[in-house]
Amino acid sequence: MRVAIFDFDGTLYKNETFDFMMKHLKHHPAYGKLYGKFFRRILPVYTAYKLKLVPSPVMREKSMQLYLSAFTGFPEKELDDYFRTMADGMRCGFNPEIERRVHEHADAGDRVMLVSGAFTPLLEAAVKNLPVDGVIGTEIPYRNGRFVNDPIRHIRAERKNERILAALGDAEVDWTESSAYGDTLSDLSVLELTGHPVAVRPEEALRKTASGHGWEIID
Repeated sequence: MRVAIFDFDGTLYKNETFDFMMKHLKHHPAYGKLYGKFFRRILPVYTAYKLKLVPSPVMREKSMQLYLSAFTGFPEKELDDYFRTMADGMRCGFNPEIERRVHEHADAGDRVMLVSGAFTPLLEAAVKNLPVDGVIGTEIPYRNGRFVNDPIRHIRAERKNERILAALGDAEVDWTESSAYGDTLSDLSVLELTGHPVAVRPEEALRKTASGHGWEIID
C-alpha cells in the first residue's frame, strides 16, 4: 500500500488557518463578543514570541489553547457547527494544484491522509468533498457533550509521525513509493517518511532543504 500525506496550512490551504480563525471569531455575528477576551489573553504570548522569548511551537500550542478556552462549556454540536461554517469560507483558498494531486493519488489507489495541527472538526469539514481517507488533527476535549478547557495536544512535527503510524497500524506501507506534501520545516519529519517528499510554496528553510535533496518543489 502507498500513502499520500498532505499538510493543510500553506499546503492544501494556501494561507494560515489561525489567521482565518481569528478573523472568523472577530466578525462572527453570535460569538464576536468572545474575541476581546481571547485577544487580551493571547497578546502576552504573542508579544513574547515576537521578542524571541517563546519558540514558535510553544506559541502555536498556547494560542490554540487560548482560542478554544473562549468556548468553555459550549456543546459539541455547537462547536462543530462553528467550525463547519468556518470551513465553508476556507475552501476558496485551497491550492488548485494540491487539490488535483489529492484526486490523482486517490485515483491511483493511494491511501490519502490529511495531517495538520488544525482542529479535527475544522479539517474534516474542510475536506468533506475531497477523496481523503483519514484526517489527523488536534482533538478538542469534551466531557458529557460539552467542551472542557483541558490541555490540548497540538499535532505538530514528530507528533504527526506518531499519529500517522498509529492510524496505519499493521498495514504494510511501501514508504519508498509513498508521497508527502508540506510547506515548513515542521513538516520535515513527515516528508522524510516517504520516498517522494514535495515542498509546497515552501518557507526559505524548507526550500533550501528540498533543493539540497533534489525534492520536488511546487511554487
